[in-house]
Amino acid sequence: MNRFKASLVAVALMSVSGTHAALADQKIVDRISQFDVKYNVTDNQAALHGVDCAALGADWASCNRATITLTNPGPAINSRDWAIYMSNVHQTLKVENDQFRMVHIVGDLTRLEPTEKFKGFAAGESVEIPIINEYWQLFITDVMPRWYVTSGDARPKVITSTDSETLTNFVEPFGDRWKRIADDKNVLMDAASRFEKNSDVIPLPASALRGQIVPTPLQVNILPEDADLSKGVRLDLAALSADKALAVKQRFELLGLKEQEKGYKISTRIAGDTLSKTLAVAGGYHLTIGKEKAEVVGYDQSGVFYGLQSILSLLPADGSAKIATLQASDAPRFAYRGVFLDVARNFHSKAAIMRMLDQLAAWKINVFHFHLSDDEGWRIEIPGLPELTEVGSKRCHDLSEQRCLLPQLGSGPESDNNGSGYFSRQDYIAIVKYAAARGIEVIPEIDMPAHARAAVISMEARYNRLMAQGKTAEASQYRLVDPTDNSNTTSVQLYDRTSYLNPCLASSLRFTDKVISEIQAMHREAGQPINTWHFGGDEAKNIRFGTGYSDINKPVAGTGLLDMSKEDKPWAKSQVCQAMIKDGKVEDMEHLPSYFARQVSQQVKQHGIGRMQAWQDGLKDAESSQAFATEHVAVNFWDTLYWGGFDSANDWANKGYQVIVSNPDYVYMDFPYEVNPLERGYYWGTRFSDERKMFSFAPNNLPQNAETSVDRDGKPFSAKSDKAWPGAYGLSAQLWSETVRTDDQMEYMIFPRVVSVAERAWHRAAWEQDYQPGREYIGGETAHVDHQAQRKDWQRFANLLGQRELAKLDKSGIHYRLPVPGARIVAGKLEANIALPGIAIDYSLDEGKSWQRYDQAAQPEVKGKAMVRAVSSDGKRFSRSETLTN
Repeated sequence: MNRFKASLVAVALMSVSGTHAALADQKIVDRISQFDVKYNVTDNQAALHGVDCAALGADWASCNRATITLTNPGPAINSRDWAIYMSNVHQTLKVENDQFRMVHIVGDLTRLEPTEKFKGFAAGESVEIPIINEYWQLFITDVMPRWYVTSGDARPKVITSTDSETLTNFVEPFGDRWKRIADDKNVLMDAASRFEKNSDVIPLPASALRGQIVPTPLQVNILPEDADLSKGVRLDLAALSADKALAVKQRFELLGLKEQEKGYKISTRIAGDTLSKTLAVAGGYHLTIGKEKAEVVGYDQSGVFYGLQSILSLLPADGSAKIATLQASDAPRFAYRGVFLDVARNFHSKAAIMRMLDQLAAWKINVFHFHLSDDEGWRIEIPGLPELTEVGSKRCHDLSEQRCLLPQLGSGPESDNNGSGYFSRQDYIAIVKYAAARGIEVIPEIDMPAHARAAVISMEARYNRLMAQGKTAEASQYRLVDPTDNSNTTSVQLYDRTSYLNPCLASSLRFTDKVISEIQAMHREAGQPINTWHFGGDEAKNIRFGTGYSDINKPVAGTGLLDMSKEDKPWAKSQVCQAMIKDGKVEDMEHLPSYFARQVSQQVKQHGIGRMQAWQDGLKDAESSQAFATEHVAVNFWDTLYWGGFDSANDWANKGYQVIVSNPDYVYMDFPYEVNPLERGYYWGTRFSDERKMFSFAPNNLPQNAETSVDRDGKPFSAKSDKAWPGAYGLSAQLWSETVRTDDQMEYMIFPRVVSVAERAWHRAAWEQDYQPGREYIGGETAHVDHQAQRKDWQRFANLLGQRELAKLDKSGIHYRLPVPGARIVAGKLEANIALPGIAIDYSLDEGKSWQRYDQAAQPEVKGKAMVRAVSSDGKRFSRSETLTN
């Protein structure tokens, strides 16, 4: 055999060998993908039970124990050439089984792999892997789905038992392991405690709700007669633009009121300054509903639109279309009434966003704050920068991250779910048009300089592609990292330095200018030029210590973060940044985020945008709002109140910023509805925020909330501020999407509690106190707030939601949260109630095999177990069920 033939044979043998290896790898992946996985949280207070959490490097010196159990249903597996990837939002500090180790990759992506001591998985064997994680695991959504297996060059595969949004399929019940600390005063919500909580809210008759509008008007005079709209309506919408008129007609038709020639006449006109001074503001209106016709007189088009929504608000759920005659004078409390949606952590569809916008408009919300980028995803097409969507909008198992970002937040190895996705240019224009037609301003947010990893990785992919083509100058045009910067930075979300756009690079400013320019062009094409640009700016200096406590790593009071050595901070080793500091362009590393914000504000102004907005982190080193180029600077204020946030809100307002109250402990909708491990959400700011808590929030007198709520551990707190408070500019509710992977989950988390935020943004309740410097509010006492008046007001509002508003959500196809009923068994009889009276309750006496409608007047007899659940008005959806035992 000559050398040429020998080489061909060798290549052929290598090819065959490689094929066999790949087949063997795939066989391992296929078999492990069929493992049964169980995840069991065993101890949420490990520091009290013999674990030195601080020595393991745990922030707050807090850690928890859990056990992963892997069961092999097939033949033995002895290979060590495999790994299981999972999303682990609380990093694993220790594995207490020496056959396995956990390797942190980036963000929450973690790899479980065998060590050299691995003994294999015997046929039918269950292997327990005890682990110690940082912080706590108090809600089931701390555990993410879609764990997946890899081996060599095989195609990754999701482990079937984890491939579901029904987390109870593989996460064991928490039992009594739901407390963060031993002295946790929160009350676990089960059937009995929920019954007690609901007991002061009774069903009201329809007559008590007659003439009630949501959100509550400034003044309303309810008259004796009713107007009958059952024969349709005749709409005169000459006061509205064509797009707004169409939106109104669509809403009337959705709620069953079609236009008819002889229908109930509704006319509109704009009166401008002829309205009273109180109503002569954007959105102000006067509404007259007579027996034969109605008229809406608005200060502007928004006022006309809102007056029409008030008519629709009066419609009962029973389809009778009879509403009270009345006169209402109304105007908004705040100019800014906003809802924030994060589509970066997990993508949410255009259809879901449009459904949401319809509902927000009905409740007079006028701002949609659109969070379009973050570490985990870039969600908007930018012409000329295709990598942002080709790479940055997708997540998949590509360790090089040249095709996509690595999986995060339970998205798994493929790009076939809401971990991936983006809005095309035309999609975005359509959303802005749809919002504008409903009186809603869209505020785009591109988060920077932190939370920028999707952009950074995308622009690195662009850089590599162009460098491979020899286009050196073009490659660096939009590069967002300084290659000299090798600082050892870890963000709060466990990302490395690629989470941070470098604020010292001219190419970073070219990038921001390009993005602002393209998004402004989309807004102009949609007919709504950008009025406010949101810079982001959050957590630009929040970093982790990673190695435990030491002399230089001291906790920063009130933050849970550590004061890092200079080398660990973002951009610490960037030669470009060091040169800027040396030249005096910026004071020090601490001032880089605010310096960058000021630079971007110049671009914002140049693009004809009058307001710059940011989370407070990105602006806090500026002397005042006058440090920025735009005429107005708004700040989303997101301190937790029980950590002293009421005081710093005043500081922002007194520096000239327009303060948009966005407190996590009251208006973050990514937090759970109630203290129950089966609910969804993070909980670093509070353990729960339900409709009642949000309704009871006093956004313009923050210290007052100490008398009406508790801190994260369910304990009273006190609040006092001696500083002047010129008042909030607005109120905003936020939904961050880390645990929200589907559109249904998004709607569950937003609705119906956002209605409470709409109420507080539009209407100041009589029980809200005027802010007075020096007044102290002491938690647990009732020195100032009229709690009886507040309870009465809530009872009215809760009945409006349960008897009227939720039925409208059903007609809109909104997957809102149905509250789980409260229940108890007394003297063998089942008693049940609900947080929002008007929602039907079902019960079962045969463990869910059959269900019957609960009637308070005829309480069923229970001999063994009983189950209860809530039912939507259309009978299509149900709440979680609860089981009671007699």
